[in-house]
Amino acid sequence: MNGYLHLWLIPLLPLAGFLINGLLGRRLPKPVVTAVALLAPLASFAIVAVAALNFFWHIGPFASVLPYTETCPIAWISVGTLHIDFSFVLDQLSLVMLLVVTGVGLLIHRYSVGYMAHDEGYARYFSYLNLFLFFMTTLVLAGNALVMFIGWEGVGLASYLLIGFWFQKTTAAEAGKKAFIVNRIGDFGFLIGMFLLLANFGTLTFSEIATKLGQDPGWTGGVVTVIALSLLLGATGKSAQLPLYIWLPDAMEGPTPVSALIHAATMVTAGVYMIARNHVLFDHSPFALSVVAIVGAATALFAATIGLVQNDIKRVLAYSTISQLGYMFLACGVAAYSAAIFHLMTHAFFKALLFLAAGSVIHGLGGEQDLRKMGGLRKKLPVTFWTMTAAVFAIAGFFPFAGFFSKDAILYAAFQQGTAGKALWFVGVVTALLTAFYMFRLWYLAFFGESRSPEVHAHESPWSMLGPLVILALLSIGGGWIGMDRFGSFLSAVTGPTIDPATAAGGKSLDLILSAVAVAVALVGWYIAHSFYKQKPERPAKLAAAMPGPYKVLANKYYVDEIYGATVVKPLMLTSTYVLGWVVDKAILGGSAWLLGGLATFAGALLQRWQSGNIRSYAAWLAVGAAAVLLFALVPWATFLANFGIHLTMAGN
Repeated sequence: MNGYLHLWLIPLLPLAGFLINGLLGRRLPKPVVTAVALLAPLASFAIVAVAALNFFWHIGPFASVLPYTETCPIAWISVGTLHIDFSFVLDQLSLVMLLVVTGVGLLIHRYSVGYMAHDEGYARYFSYLNLFLFFMTTLVLAGNALVMFIGWEGVGLASYLLIGFWFQKTTAAEAGKKAFIVNRIGDFGFLIGMFLLLANFGTLTFSEIATKLGQDPGWTGGVVTVIALSLLLGATGKSAQLPLYIWLPDAMEGPTPVSALIHAATMVTAGVYMIARNHVLFDHSPFALSVVAIVGAATALFAATIGLVQNDIKRVLAYSTISQLGYMFLACGVAAYSAAIFHLMTHAFFKALLFLAAGSVIHGLGGEQDLRKMGGLRKKLPVTFWTMTAAVFAIAGFFPFAGFFSKDAILYAAFQQGTAGKALWFVGVVTALLTAFYMFRLWYLAFFGESRSPEVHAHESPWSMLGPLVILALLSIGGGWIGMDRFGSFLSAVTGPTIDPATAAGGKSLDLILSAVAVAVALVGWYIAHSFYKQKPERPAKLAAAMPGPYKVLANKYYVDEIYGATVVKPLMLTSTYVLGWVVDKAILGGSAWLLGGLATFAGALLQRWQSGNIRSYAAWLAVGAAAVLLFALVPWATFLANFGIHLTMAGN
């Protein structure tokens, strides 16, 4: 079995693409750069697809073997009793994630060929894109927390490079730095969690940790809670949850395909995946699970309210991503890990489509991103319109689109968790209402009515960009039909059993009622958006004028960036400037250097007089030295000093 799949090829092929285009891209013809950039993710996806077909169709020696592990034959870390292998593990969970990451990632690569066709940094862009895929697949395949941390940090690096790809723009460079710094806060929590795992379990291998937790029922609360909360801090940074979500909206400064890659297929889903991978730890700490659920619900509602009034098309989608990730965290918090991964998958389809369709709109309008300057694009960009329509209906949760099934599974699982769960369900329903409203608001502002920029002649994108949109639209429509029952049973070997509506409290009828409520709420959101932006488009301005305070708070995103700037950034800058810059650097270190330099100069001046190179001077010094020796030898110093009461005693006497 060992080596049958060659899991190591899945990340190494994108790494090879990164090295070729990164080192030689400027000297290679553009078609060669494109071929290298696309073949790497295509080959990785092919390997994953073969593994999936072998398992689902029960063919080949891999048919019934999950998990499947490949370990580097060379020892990686071996210190005393600690042994950490560089190992990759393919199981039901990582298989689903790999299909999403490599499949959607491949479509984004293909779309980028058209979108970035005339950019001077074409080869550099694709090298970064391949690097991102290398680290993300490493993260997903990791068999232990340390290998996962390598991928975790790697996607942080690659996102910094991609967000700040147009580094000539100050806003892009600042956004890249912001993403990098904020994620370091979360990564600190991940590191603390790893140190505590080593200290208490003596291993970082996920399967060994799960085994030890299963063998000892005493592992509840206490240190397990601290470990779980530390890992949660890492997840909130990577998956942009409260309070570390602030980097994601600014990440829009990168090229639009980068936004699709970060939001849909890779980086921001890493936190959800990490919690699902370590679900045994969270299951042993009810308090940590409650915190995960509360953080998710609060983030979902918080981000949705901000999305109501944003005018940048990509920024609306950014807050939508934060909100949808909140749904996934809510699902993890009620131990519905399969539902969280199910929504992660469907979200990858419709969110990648939303961003790429937004990129098609921006491309067709010559770079315009302000919704207030759009309008009337339905007929000018027909393929973009219909594909984006599929994504809008999917994220709003309409049957039979993909988002309906996964969001319904999350809300149903929350409703089954007693009184607290019903409160979480209510927050999820309100968030669904807001989501439907702001997504249909975007839909109407961009595609309906008259053009608000008649001087701009919009044009449809080339099929190199439209082809991936059509595929993602089909997935957004039918991607949820695999059904939660089958999806949950498939992942149950890794994430634990799921709730079966047929046997749960309330039976199948409760599931149908809750589904009907969710669809009704989405319809209400659509109706409000229709009445505001289609029937009477003057209403939003009047409402904003009638409630200037709330509107200003939402438009300025609750002033969170300003609050962080005043309470965190400014004090740190003042400390760096005055305490570290003036006191430590200039006064202490600079003063010490000045003192040492002065002493060295003074000593050098003395030595310089001794080493003058003047023979007469050397003769004079020699005479003075000889006179001093004679004086010391001939003068009776003992008698002389005794006159002053000083007595010399010889050693040993």
